[in-house]
Amino acid sequence: MISHPSRHCTVELQALPSRIGQVRRIVSAQLRYWHMDPLIDRAALGVTELLSNVHRHARPDKSCTVELELLVDRLTVSVRDHDPRLPVVADTTDASPLATCGRGLAMVAAMSESWGARPDGDDGKVVWFTLPAAPSTAQRQPARSPRPVVEPQPVPRLTEVQPAPAPVAAAPTPVVAHASAAAPAPARSAVPG
Repeated sequence: MISHPSRHCTVELQALPSRIGQVRRIVSAQLRYWHMDPLIDRAALGVTELLSNVHRHARPDKSCTVELELLVDRLTVSVRDHDPRLPVVADTTDASPLATCGRGLAMVAAMSESWGARPDGDDGKVVWFTLPAAPSTAQRQPARSPRPVVEPQPVPRLTEVQPAPAPVAAAPTPVVAHASAAAPAPARSAVPG
């Protein structure tokens, strides 16, 4: 289910790897619709990390809600799940440089303006991050390039070229017409006669 009134978008899903890619595309499309293209990469990266954490760690299920809220100067992206345990940022100083997991929240913290987590009643939590949205960016419509002005080009005039006079020969040469094998055959009727 997707709802998107003016500057608010909510997506409910199961945080499964196949669905995470779909939500990235939804987030990207929504930000394009809001003319917030400069925020797409960071918002998509952040929501991917938060949904990956739900997929890896959330209990008892993987159902969650992604919410985008665009205010005048800030985009807030949040993920609500049913696991009341608050996330812990892993210490990445001892992690291998080639490690493929364990950096999600550290990455969210590094690329966002702010982030946090809060309990959501007795049965869940909300993890969120914000990105700055310049007032001029949030209100501005996309710049449309003006149609190119095409100057009319002068049309070259075709002039009839007169053939050069043939040299005078002592005796006229006979002209013989030959049928070519590539000449088209006469048209035939498709209706039997």
